[in-house]
Amino acid sequence: MSDEPQDSASAEIEAGQKVPLGHDVIQGYLRTLDASPGVYRMLNAKAEVLYVGKARNLKARVSNYARPSGHSGRIARMISETASMMFLTTRTETEALLLEQNLIKQLKPRYNVLLRDDKSFPNILIGKEHTFPQIKKHRGKRSEKGSYFGPFASAGAVNRTLNQLQKVFLLRNCSDAMFESRTRPCLLFQIKRCSAPCVGRVTPAQYQAQVSDAERFLEGKSTEVQAQLASQMAEASEAMEFERAAALRDRIRALTQVQSAQGINPRGVPEADVIALHLEGGQACVQVFFIRANQSWGNRDFYPRTGSGAEESEILEAFVTQFYDDKDPPRLILLSHPVENEDLVAALLAERAGRKVELAVPQRGEKAELVENAARNAKESLARRMAEGAAQSKLLAGLAEAFDLDAPPRRIEVYDNAHIQGADAVGGMIVAGPDGFNKGQYRKFNIKGAAGKAGDDFGMMKEVLTRRFERLLKEDPERKTEGWPDLLLIDGGAGQVSAVGEILAELGVDDVPYIGVAKGIDRDAGKEEFHRPGEPPFALQRNDPVLYFVQRLRDEAHRWANGAHRAKRAKAVGATPLDEIPGVGATRKRALLAHFGSAKAVSRAGLSDLMAVDGISEAMAQAIHDFFHDR
Repeated sequence: MSDEPQDSASAEIEAGQKVPLGHDVIQGYLRTLDASPGVYRMLNAKAEVLYVGKARNLKARVSNYARPSGHSGRIARMISETASMMFLTTRTETEALLLEQNLIKQLKPRYNVLLRDDKSFPNILIGKEHTFPQIKKHRGKRSEKGSYFGPFASAGAVNRTLNQLQKVFLLRNCSDAMFESRTRPCLLFQIKRCSAPCVGRVTPAQYQAQVSDAERFLEGKSTEVQAQLASQMAEASEAMEFERAAALRDRIRALTQVQSAQGINPRGVPEADVIALHLEGGQACVQVFFIRANQSWGNRDFYPRTGSGAEESEILEAFVTQFYDDKDPPRLILLSHPVENEDLVAALLAERAGRKVELAVPQRGEKAELVENAARNAKESLARRMAEGAAQSKLLAGLAEAFDLDAPPRRIEVYDNAHIQGADAVGGMIVAGPDGFNKGQYRKFNIKGAAGKAGDDFGMMKEVLTRRFERLLKEDPERKTEGWPDLLLIDGGAGQVSAVGEILAELGVDDVPYIGVAKGIDRDAGKEEFHRPGEPPFALQRNDPVLYFVQRLRDEAHRWANGAHRAKRAKAVGATPLDEIPGVGATRKRALLAHFGSAKAVSRAGLSDLMAVDGISEAMAQAIHDFFHDR
């Protein structure tokens, strides 16, 4: 089938003709369709995608839309707006499901369910490339060799577990470079969080035993580990090695604390994700609990867009397929509601995991209790979010009234700069709206122009806004997405507002309101002055909730910009000329610095000395030598 857009509706709009919509338009496609599986798209008169769907049988599915009655309110509205359709056949139904979810993530149609949180989840990694492996938090692609345990719901859950595991198993968490440079034990050894393998306080065999114990615990074999530690404590006590016995006692206590901190620890469920949905007032909350090694490794709540009124089964199908798009699914997924096309979803997840994945809606027993607990959390989380959303809506309405905006803003962008006398200059942008701060949309801008070095705040603001709006105009000139701001807040007074006005005028953007927030008299919080183009500055009452709201927005932008500046400054402090040599990455850089002691010593080394460094070939040594001597 053709996947080219049907542009007759757009042509009729340009000609000023009335565009046909609804069932009759859809009916016209039936004669060109067969019973193949595939994906279809429904478009409105402006050729905007309203909905992306899959079908086991394209002709049968489209014929349902061609019926004039029998639809839910959501589907009826979607049909009434449809001016054209696009089709793409696939070889299998599973392939159609995968293509559907890819298109939904790419196009974000109004009537589809969309998971709006795409953050990865952290894991615990015990490395395998070192004689004394490091235990650490890991996020992202599993490219490093080692044993991975997770996912954990949050960085906090990982950090709490790592903190306790260090007390129990005394594994190092320092980097390899730090490990190699130690000449005496660090503080962690003194407070009994590490066995100090860096200075030989433990043999490789003893350390590997500790690693094995940690892995067994993370695999759910905690009873075996506790029994072994108790046996060792008894032996030490009988041998009158009371200090060693006391240390083992402390490790057993720490292990017990880890287990008690895990919350729900199901005996009959070694590995599962528990996914529960609560739907109310057109809003949805999905709670995901991670069960691994018979332990709860935390939970996370999600608020998917419901596609203008989708039902539970459709929401959960979309959530599950999108959630596991870049994550390995467990062997068992416990659900609060059945999903549409359960066989297709299970087949798709099994294909991604390379093994069987079971979807279940338990009705009784321990599994049902786990789902019930997740569903209760989903209901409570959604209630809190709706209450917060009502308060946020009130603040946005107050902001619109105070600043004479046409409507409450749905996307506020707040800008700030950070630098020290022009050094390491960074611009920051934060985003807020009806759901509060949207941290996934935050951006930082490394100042590249002369304004940064000169410490010119006006010039830096011009550079940041030019780059921001040039990109917006390039990527979304017709403003079809939600990426365009309804309001700009700038940290500064009349000068910054004037600079913003010049930039927007040059780019032809004349419908985005912008306001400067100046510190006011004595730079005192509560005395802020607000500057609008062509109008005198004004202030709000000290106890006005809108003023507190603007202060929070400004402070968050300040925090974000300062954090980016500190990170850039720290990176610059640790930089060496070795970073500029092609072919010298982190590993070779560490080897050179460990061998010679400093970058200056590397610059003075001869070819034979450079070649003596592990990992430096003759060609690489020549390149390093030429780099410094050509300079």
